[in-house]
Amino acid sequence: MKNRRIQRPHPTNYEVGRDRRARRTRSDSMKSPSEIRFLITAGPTREFIDPIRFISNRSSGKMGYALAEAARALSPHVVLVSGPTELARPKDVEFVPVTTTQEMADAVLARYDHCDVSIMAAAVCDFRPKTAATQKIKKTKFGGTLELEPTIDILAELGERKKSQTLVGFAAETEDIEANALDKLQRKHLDLIVVNDTRAFESDTNAVTLIGRKGKPERLPEMSKAAVAAAIIQRVLELQL
Repeated sequence: MKNRRIQRPHPTNYEVGRDRRARRTRSDSMKSPSEIRFLITAGPTREFIDPIRFISNRSSGKMGYALAEAARALSPHVVLVSGPTELARPKDVEFVPVTTTQEMADAVLARYDHCDVSIMAAAVCDFRPKTAATQKIKKTKFGGTLELEPTIDILAELGERKKSQTLVGFAAETEDIEANALDKLQRKHLDLIVVNDTRAFESDTNAVTLIGRKGKPERLPEMSKAAVAAAIIQRVLELQL
């Protein structure tokens, strides 16, 4: 049997034109770093039990603030939505202070359509008291049970609403770390997930793993949160290409 040479058909004028238009559209839609609009969250949220007590977590906000500063080094268009922290506000960014998870959700969702990159570094509370007391709960009157309900899942909501934005999430895991992070990335339609070392909450350093849509982990050594932020922003820029 003779070897038969398979000839590929020549593209038609229509196909060539369509290809050129597609390349031109992608090129036209690409922005320079100074034009990218960043929306970043940071810090913890608080869910009140009564006017004095609340549920929260160990987040210091340092990672999110470092990300805002790294983004600001590239672009003047940076919004930082922050829960309560002891940190100084980053200079030359739009700063939006919030307290509860719902307040953070409202602030983020109101700005999401106008951003190109959304980096959700805040450690929001996953649960809140079903009913918050209007007065301090006396120890003698507490029944011993605090009923909780889920808060809004901001990251999942952004994933559902995503159009052309690049969406980056964080994961603080204590077991099956990379498997759980990859599951979160896929379920919430993320472009990149940053897996945190839970020991780094109050620290000035962090050791993270970056996982993109292809699922291949990129493990970064422990370094300052400023350096980690710069690496994340660089990875985001690569996703813009």
